[in-house]
Amino acid sequence: MIRHFGSYFLLMQQVFRRPDKARIFWRQLLVEFQSLGVDSLGIVAIISVFMGAVVALQTAFNIDSPLIPAYTVGFTTRQSMILEFSPTVISLILAGKVGSRIASEIGTMRVTEQIDAMQIMGVNSANFLIFPKVVSAMLFNPILIVISMFLGIFGGWLACTASGVITSEDYIEGIRVWFDPYTITYALIKTIVFAFLIVSVSAYHGYRISGGALEVGRASTKAVVYSSILIIIFNLILTQLLLV
Repeated sequence: MIRHFGSYFLLMQQVFRRPDKARIFWRQLLVEFQSLGVDSLGIVAIISVFMGAVVALQTAFNIDSPLIPAYTVGFTTRQSMILEFSPTVISLILAGKVGSRIASEIGTMRVTEQIDAMQIMGVNSANFLIFPKVVSAMLFNPILIVISMFLGIFGGWLACTASGVITSEDYIEGIRVWFDPYTITYALIKTIVFAFLIVSVSAYHGYRISGGALEVGRASTKAVVYSSILIIIFNLILTQLLLV
């Protein structure tokens, strides 16, 4: 474990250096926006809508007391999506989708000796391959999470109004009541940290492998597992620091 920590921090030291050519960096950044961000929009949208719908329906069907107002459904859906489901669950989904892709992509370049060829030519391969991915994820993932929040709340409204468990007016009132803008800030801070963990851990496992195609598959699995565990751990740490 100590060896992996040391190797990880040494790799990050190489990653966070000034790019050799700014023009190439910006061009690669746009490519990563597409592959890591835009291509994930579909799965984020589908999961968010159904996740918000399930939260709203479960809340509505578990409110038995007439003393609890109907707008509690909208309030609970909003708070659940903003505080936990969108930043954490969607980040776990992205760890599986994006993390495995990064680890397999960089791992394939390692086993086919493309990274060795870059180093022979004097190119900082860690900076060239990983830095644009880190920047694009930390910039684009908050956009995905904001979209997820909106779609999750919309999914809850759609489910409640379509099933008739509560009225649209009550649900919208719950969305508006007791809103604290800091919850958005808290969620976006978590998202940025999670984005860095997903990309850096996945890139580390892909960059450090040796062997053949079998090791690429193992590196992809390790990238998803370790980044997911770190997301859960840092979710607790950030909640303790930012909310308590």
